[in-house]
Amino acid sequence: MTSADGLLPPPLLPPALLDGGKDVLPKKKRQENASTGVGAAAMRGISARFFAFYFRAPIRAFFRTRIDYMGYARAINPHVQAGDNWSWRMTSPALLGSAVHRYGWSFLPNQVLPPLLANTVVGAVLYTGYLQTLGMLHEPSARATKRADPLPPPAYTFAAGFGAGTLQSLIAAPLDALQVRFHARDFIDGKYKNMWQYGYLKSREIGARGVFAGWSLSLLRDSFGNAVFFSTFEYVKGQAFYSFVSNFYGHYGKLTGFQQESIRAQGKSASSPVIRPHYMIEPAFLLLAGVAASVAQALVQYPVSRIQDIHYGRLEWIDTHPKVPLDLGTRRGAVWGVYASAYRKTWKQCLALARRDAGLRRWLYKDFLTRTITQVPSTSAGLIVFEVIRRKYGDGSDVVKINKDGYDILLV
Repeated sequence: MTSADGLLPPPLLPPALLDGGKDVLPKKKRQENASTGVGAAAMRGISARFFAFYFRAPIRAFFRTRIDYMGYARAINPHVQAGDNWSWRMTSPALLGSAVHRYGWSFLPNQVLPPLLANTVVGAVLYTGYLQTLGMLHEPSARATKRADPLPPPAYTFAAGFGAGTLQSLIAAPLDALQVRFHARDFIDGKYKNMWQYGYLKSREIGARGVFAGWSLSLLRDSFGNAVFFSTFEYVKGQAFYSFVSNFYGHYGKLTGFQQESIRAQGKSASSPVIRPHYMIEPAFLLLAGVAASVAQALVQYPVSRIQDIHYGRLEWIDTHPKVPLDLGTRRGAVWGVYASAYRKTWKQCLALARRDAGLRRWLYKDFLTRTITQVPSTSAGLIVFEVIRRKYGDGSDVVKINKDGYDILLV
């Protein structure tokens, strides 16, 4: 591989070549995508609870779940009701312990398990939908390999995230409706015995019209938010990682003496010497990708969530005043007219609040930094597990080589 003067020949191969016949690699199974989605969704929820202890913040301020599965336990806790300062008694284990001591072990399957399962299902739908959609748009991403080669372009990951977010918003619409209308007082007064009964009776009460009221805001928030989320994650952990490795290890003169000696030694017995990047570089980019994706998603979703909170409050008011549609007539269109006018009134209320905070943009992003910082760890953890499980099911026999300066940078 080396000439008489010790110099290496120029590159012979294009970058990012995949060994082996990639056209004959098997397709991913749907069960593998589902396992990846469920694992990532579960870790996202678990890590949110874990990091909330360190940030000493309620779960809804840390990670926005569809249904707060600690809401009832928090509402009936005497320390929370008394408005005491934060202490270890405010942590999730302490809240659950107090609730179990008061209501028995049946509290967990009756009050905690239903929303916990609902959140996991929604997260699994998001991740699985993304994998399936990306596989249809970008054929190499559908192969059972640890790495897609070539990497999916940002346009494809954006479209796959958009489709997965749209599906998530559709599946999560009933959960959003139940969360908005949840009041711990209804359980304390005996109106509902458990979360299972609450979900069934409240869904029958509000019907399809109440379930999908305000869905357009959820669609906007989930579709564009997840499109930015996944496209940012894939770009940083893919294109940015490849570019960094190519530049950092792609020049023979910049390599360490040990790496240069390894290349010279391999040149005597191999037609194309290889080197491996430091094993910590890729995990670092994976973590960076999770942080960047979380922040980018928050930039899109946070202002929509501010508007959504106000709109949901207006929808709840409509539910408690059932005679309002009758004042407008008995036609079916009059009922939908009430919900349509709710959007206009919500927007007027948002503008009024924005004037108090010296501008719409300032109001929309109020407390954005604090909320985003507390959300980053759980989102990053969910993405890391998402990637680890996806690679676990990948074909370990394939490798990607980036040819640089007469040797290959090996990515496994």
